[in-house]
Amino acid sequence: MNKAELIDAISGEAKMTKADAKKALDSFITATTKALKKGDRVALVGFGSFAVSKRNARTGRNPQTGKAIQIPAKKVVRFKPGSELTGTIK
Repeated sequence: MNKAELIDAISGEAKMTKADAKKALDSFITATTKALKKGDRVALVGFGSFAVSKRNARTGRNPQTGKAIQIPAKKVVRFKPGSELTGTIK
């Protein structure tokens, strides 16, 4: 499902216009991004939570040459599904 399909699904489920659904989705994305940039965790009970975690530096391998390369440490966004979401997917 891409963003346009998600907007269609939201507008149909919530009985709102596609423009309002797009505004709502864009607002959610903006608020979540700002919270994660600050280092906060975004938890949606039953659905899951988004959090920032640190990935340590490590040694990798260039697949073309086989030469060892150093991969720097970085921060990544993690999603942990909630119990209700995991229970519905089988």
